[in-house]
Amino acid sequence: MCFLSFFFLSFFSFLNFIFMVYFIMNNLIIFLEWELISFNSMSVVMSILFDWMSLLFMMFVSMISSVVIYYSKSYMNSEINLIRFIILVLLFVFSMILLIISPNIISILLGWDGLGLVSYCLVIYYQNLKSYNAGMLTALSNRIGDVLILMVISWMLNYGSWNYIFYLNFMKNDFIMSFISIMIIMAAMTKSAQIPFSSWLPAAMAAPTPVSALVHSSTLVTAGVYLLIRFNILILNTFFIKVLLLLSMLTMFMAGISANYEYDLKKIIALSTLSQLGLMMSILSMGFPDLAFFHLLTHAMFKALLFMCAGVIIHMMNNIQDIRYMGGVSMYLPLTCLCLNFSNMALCGIPFLAGFYSKDLILEMVSFSNLNMFVFFFYYISTGLTMYYTIRLLMYMMINDSNMMSVYNLYDEDYIMLKSMFMLLFMSLISGSFVSWMIFYYPYMIYLPLNLKMMVIYVSLLGGLLGFMISKMGVNSVSKFMLTYNMSNFLCCMWFLPSLSTYGSNYYFLSFGQNLLKVVDLGWSEMYSGQGILVILKKYSIFYNIFHMNNMKIYLFSFIIWMMIIMYMLFMNM
Repeated sequence: MCFLSFFFLSFFSFLNFIFMVYFIMNNLIIFLEWELISFNSMSVVMSILFDWMSLLFMMFVSMISSVVIYYSKSYMNSEINLIRFIILVLLFVFSMILLIISPNIISILLGWDGLGLVSYCLVIYYQNLKSYNAGMLTALSNRIGDVLILMVISWMLNYGSWNYIFYLNFMKNDFIMSFISIMIIMAAMTKSAQIPFSSWLPAAMAAPTPVSALVHSSTLVTAGVYLLIRFNILILNTFFIKVLLLLSMLTMFMAGISANYEYDLKKIIALSTLSQLGLMMSILSMGFPDLAFFHLLTHAMFKALLFMCAGVIIHMMNNIQDIRYMGGVSMYLPLTCLCLNFSNMALCGIPFLAGFYSKDLILEMVSFSNLNMFVFFFYYISTGLTMYYTIRLLMYMMINDSNMMSVYNLYDEDYIMLKSMFMLLFMSLISGSFVSWMIFYYPYMIYLPLNLKMMVIYVSLLGGLLGFMISKMGVNSVSKFMLTYNMSNFLCCMWFLPSLSTYGSNYYFLSFGQNLLKVVDLGWSEMYSGQGILVILKKYSIFYNIFHMNNMKIYLFSFIIWMMIIMYMLFMNM
């Protein structure tokens, strides 16, 4: 099953690559529409849009998912229900592909909701209380976006069709239709985990590591960014776009700060994903959808590789995820650490790796744009924080002394995992330049003063130096050097967003829903609708059953007999 899925998805990825090159060279867009059901004046129509963007994104999604499924063959080999796991991952990929090729808001909802439901099944895959809570938080956060998409569907009835792709130019000139853009932006914020919906993304780390590699690179979390890229003509005219810019920058900053206080390996990488999502959303809200899409693709490659390397290390270390228990790992797992270092350097934007081409371009466009100093500083501080937590992670895992338990079994000879990682390593090296040559018709040449041009290098070096210094200090000296305990607790816990979203809103909403269910649905409503009608119908059905069984003549016959007996006895007495 694993090999078959790997082969099919690899072949599908290769086909998408061939078609994508053809579409870019000939500037083609194909819109397919066929009628599924036609009944009188009603017709149910399925639409598909093929252009260079959808084909390129499908190529990346199928390539990463094929590698992740091949990786799962070794990572999940002790799993009893491996086939069920592979089917869930394939359903997840299918939902994402449906979302990518949909020019119709109804089919977008199918893919969107499919991603939410299958992600719930994958997050609660390991059946324990922590996974269940994380799954509920993920599902409920994503349901907000589903409801907003449903509201967009009902609002688009004003245009007589749900093929939004044809109406974007009309809608942007209509003030009333700006409600659609606000709903789309908020739906994308829930799926891409922007503030105040950020808490579900680190919680979703309860899923198996191959799922994390797929979810946090190219599928679930990027669905919101992709939706805004498709709606970019509409959203740029609304006032809410400035709010999105502010919230996405705060998300980027908050995730970078929290990653520096985190000790769980998978959560550090998840917070790094959150930071990069904030980067994509913010550059999108500034009016550069091509740059956001470019960074989305390059980020997908090295983030999937990063999760897979983390999965190998966790697997070998007997499921320990705390980086304080690690150290000196590069001596025992050299090839895995090679892949981990390359993916981390690509994340930091080291020149000529995948992340450099997109990240450097985005930061230079920010320097070039007519924006205030607040935005400028947030971008560069967040870039420095990325280097900061990356160096800290490498120090704890590879350079510091070994803090492992006395009995451990580290070996770098799991060739299935290594082969899958080396496939992504190759793509992490070349995908930046490869994609930039494909999607930009002419090279972006941005002329800036020398200090602004070198600003990315400056903040990266400064962030790396700080990360090195802090990781060499002890715990007490760090708390003295950095902040007080209360402040560090606030920054470590993602500005208390998990507590607010879990114990605050979700608790009250769910308890209110439970009371509503008890009083209305199972109370008055049940008495006067479902249950009441059932009791009445049951009584009437017993009465009607007498006629149905044709027992009336028996009763009449017995009645006549009894009357005759009574009359006979009366006459005899007379």
